[in-house]
Parts: sequence; structure tokens; C-alpha cells
Amino acid sequence: MDGFLSAVQQYVSTETLVTLTVLSIVFFIGSLIAIPFILVRLPTDFFDTRVPRRWMEHHNPVLRSLGYLAKNVVGAIFLFAGFLMLFLPGQGILTMLIGITMLDFPGKRKLEAKMIGQPTVLNAINNMREKFGKPPLTIAPAP
Repeated sequence: MDGFLSAVQQYVSTETLVTLTVLSIVFFIGSLIAIPFILVRLPTDFFDTRVPRRWMEHHNPVLRSLGYLAKNVVGAIFLFAGFLMLFLPGQGILTMLIGITMLDFPGKRKLEAKMIGQPTVLNAINNMREKFGKPPLTIAPAP
């Protein structure tokens, strides 16, 4: 083990290794708390492409623009953290999914539906929702 650690330290400093370890722990604990918190509070038809989403529709345009900016920044952070969790401990795929749902880009709804439509992802989310007494998510039938 000492040989491996000294070989790694040739390329990466000790401070960097400690920082990555701390970030890994923070992301892991944060994902264990945030992911269920978010997924349980989603409406059952959130990923149904037949249902339109209107976020901050009746708010002041300036407030709506600031809200969209904040939502996209937080979505980018979740997407990046989810990507890191593919290599570090944490729920990478679910975190990336939450990040994607917060971002605004063309074709987002179809991408979300494709990701959620994967049986393992949908089953994991619906099992989590069931534990909290929430109904399962519904998705649009395949065309």
C-alpha cells in the first residue's frame, strides 16, 4: 500500500488527494440526502412529455429571468457533481438526471423521458417514492 501511495504522490500532491477525499465524502453524503428529497417531491407526471411544464409563468419577467439563471447554474452544478460521482462514491446517474431536469436546452424533455424510461432508473425512483408513501412516476407511452 505504501508503494502505491508513493507512486500516486509522484503525480498528485497530498493536498489534492485530501481535497478529493473530502469532496468525495461531501458528494456522497449530499447525494444521499438531496436525491430522495428532490425525487420524492416531484409531481407524478413531471417526466410525462404530454404534460407541459410552466415554471414561474405568472411572475415578473426580471424575476423569472433571474430564476431561470439560478436554476440553470444549480442544474449545471448537479450535472457536474453527477459526472464526478461516476468516478467517486455517490449516486451519479440520478444526480446527473436532476441536473438535466434543471437545465434548459432544446430536446431536454425527450432526453429526460429516455433516461427515465430505462427500467432500472424508473424502478429505483419509484421504489424510493414508495418508501415515502408517494405514487409512482408516470411517463408517456413509447410512440
